[in-house]
Amino acid sequence: MNKHTLLLALTMLCAACTSTAPAASTPSTPTTTAQLRLATYNTSLYSDNAGGLIAELEGDSAHARKIAAVLQRVRPDLVLLNEFDFDDAHRAADLFQQRYLETPQAGGGEALRYPYRYLAPVNTGVPSGLDLDNNGSVGGKGRERGNDAWGYGLHPGQYGMLVLSRYPIDTAAVRSFQLLKWSTLPGALRPVDPETGKPFWNDAVWSQLRLSSKSHWDVPVHTPLGTVHVLASHPTPPVFDGREKRNAARNHDELRLWKEYLDGGDTPWLCDDQGRCGGLAADARFVIVGDLNNDPVDGDGRHDAILELLEHPRVLRYPTPTSVGGEQTSLAYAEKGIVRRGAPQHATGDFGPRSGTMRLDYVLPSTGFRYVGSGVFWPADGSAEAAIADGSDHHLVWVDVR
Repeated sequence: MNKHTLLLALTMLCAACTSTAPAASTPSTPTTTAQLRLATYNTSLYSDNAGGLIAELEGDSAHARKIAAVLQRVRPDLVLLNEFDFDDAHRAADLFQQRYLETPQAGGGEALRYPYRYLAPVNTGVPSGLDLDNNGSVGGKGRERGNDAWGYGLHPGQYGMLVLSRYPIDTAAVRSFQLLKWSTLPGALRPVDPETGKPFWNDAVWSQLRLSSKSHWDVPVHTPLGTVHVLASHPTPPVFDGREKRNAARNHDELRLWKEYLDGGDTPWLCDDQGRCGGLAADARFVIVGDLNNDPVDGDGRHDAILELLEHPRVLRYPTPTSVGGEQTSLAYAEKGIVRRGAPQHATGDFGPRSGTMRLDYVLPSTGFRYVGSGVFWPADGSAEAAIADGSDHHLVWVDVR
């Protein structure tokens, strides 16, 4: 048996040992009103140019039609869309709702309307006025400009977030942590240059850095199951940095912010952009959603951060969402020598021949809910549904609760 065949066999054995639920591609429609379908979807609806997404959606975007078709098939009650460019006039969100979601799409389902939504500015692409990549200059062009923004991006609002809801959002009670300073987080992982042993950023810069690469939102939604706090974020990927691993440290601490928020207790440092301090109430129901850019066992992330969330005492234990398409793709990579330790059916995205598949997208309901079902919309290769599933390198993850 050659090396790759042995690795493939071990991967399949691991899959057999860790599978906790049958794979699902298309979920059935909820059968009761006292049930919620919660979802997250990194849509890749972004442009490198300011206003580029608006221009795309004003035309006939095959990309947007596929994203809308997936949403029409799954029909979540609450969904976070990651990588959806923000604009102050909310023009892109209007266009996507009116021209794509509310129009039946090929391979999708009936028109889908969300009466409520939440979107707000994010840190990506916003100039910091600081030399954050330590290249000796501030701003510049292309990636250099993006590296010196509060969160990497080529224009303000790139890679933004959008919450869509069937139920009313309590906008007055929304909490955002876009401006929270990284250095205020207790035990913050301040990056260090391994060659010099000194901090990567000097004290003057470190004291100004924002923790969230996009933003962290607590969006209360009034549902038939009571108020649900949608805890939405999209931490920076733990790559594209140097020996100091500043992005890996930031990803870790962006995830740890949610742990601190759930822990509660004496947190006078945990103040939102509106000046309200403290964590989430101990009796509040919530769901953590987003492309969290951290796999529990694979990839470059510091896995302890995501494991702390998965194992947090306030987070519901339920079978990991699965898909047939994710399993097929993961095993195909394994045959080529890209073997992952995680169960292949748990993957939520395909990141190409260098990275393979990983589980990066999460829907984590709180205890107090009753688990009903879950899945990843990643249909089997060659199926009719697969034609709409390649609009993004990520796949929609959904969980049904009561």
